[in-house]
Amino acid sequence: MPATFLATHRVEKPWGRHSLWPGFTDPAPDSEPVGEIWFQAPGDSAPDLLVKYLFTSEKLSVQVHPDDAQARERGLPRGKDECWVILAAEPDSTIALGTHEPVDADTLRAAALDGSIETLLDWKPVKAGDFIYAPSRTIHAIGAGITLIEIQQNSETTYRLYDYGRPRELHLEDGVAVADAVPFVAAPMPGEVEPGRTILVEGPKFVVERWPGGDRTVTLPKGATGWLVPVRGKGVIDGVAWHAGQCVTVAGTAQLHAAPESDLLFAYPGAERV
Repeated sequence: MPATFLATHRVEKPWGRHSLWPGFTDPAPDSEPVGEIWFQAPGDSAPDLLVKYLFTSEKLSVQVHPDDAQARERGLPRGKDECWVILAAEPDSTIALGTHEPVDADTLRAAALDGSIETLLDWKPVKAGDFIYAPSRTIHAIGAGITLIEIQQNSETTYRLYDYGRPRELHLEDGVAVADAVPFVAAPMPGEVEPGRTILVEGPKFVVERWPGGDRTVTLPKGATGWLVPVRGKGVIDGVAWHAGQCVTVAGTAQLHAAPESDLLFAYPGAERV
């Protein structure tokens, strides 16, 4: 399969921003703020992974996603493991991950109803350069003042537990049923495995690597797709020119050239999906 550009889909959100990230056009000052930019595959295909940028000016809702088995019990194709690469963050920005201590279902439900769930959550400070892998069933909330790239299993099944009094539907029964309300333990990051190749996560659902500029041969297992996400820079893959703010998929073996200042993410299915 030749290199394929994915279409960008801008999603307006009240918690979004008018100042985005290099490579994207800022929305007009009198228009709605943009909270997300998705990269979508052509046609009706539903690939294993989904790549997004998020731009937050307010806290996002407290939410949780089912794992694969829980999703399939509900007739859904897959659960939702996800990860975040923090591109920029204000000095006091935080992301909630898990709870300070184990919380039983009845306590979690009551806390979601009276708002005290905010104090049960472990709000961790974040800064540019941080990487977080959040497995499905992790209770989480992305805070304000953050620009990030999200790479996730391609599922939009989200159970909202709390939304700070905003008039949106909550999904307490489903959310409490799938949540693992325990302290968050970060997955070990393999790190630099060879010069110019850092593995951020090597999970069963997907792998994410980070590469600098330069030339390399990209080789994927038969039938697997890879997502090239240029954070900075420009270059060419299989004769297709790309630049920051785009997303390109490849399969098989591809030749990549990236300008020296480039900063690249490359995601592909994990061992469970290949």
